[in-house]
Amino acid sequence: MRRIFTMCAVVAVFTTLALAESWTGKLVDASCADQNKGDQQKMAACDPTGSTAAFALVASGKIFKFDDAGNAKAAEALKSRADRSTNPNAPPSTTITAKVTGTKEGDNLKVESIEVQ
Repeated sequence: MRRIFTMCAVVAVFTTLALAESWTGKLVDASCADQNKGDQQKMAACDPTGSTAAFALVASGKIFKFDDAGNAKAAEALKSRADRSTNPNAPPSTTITAKVTGTKEGDNLKVESIEVQ
């Protein structure tokens, strides 16, 4: 019985990992992106800051909002970027690219990991 349970748990873990996808795109402030949806000029001003609480990824012309855990991971990744390590008070560079791994739920992403470049 214990073997069956262990095998089922292993299969469940690998199934979840197999469903994960990766996206690479521009990291933006989700509330700004909502307000400026469809206007590329205004979307350029949606770069996230240190006070951004809700993040989104613009990839393949679509906007994918992060779940709560993804927002926390993005905020941490943004704070610990390589270009910020020398001077954390300096504003981040204008374009922030991110590679996100997770699962898509409609137009939202359930983020498993995020790598800010």
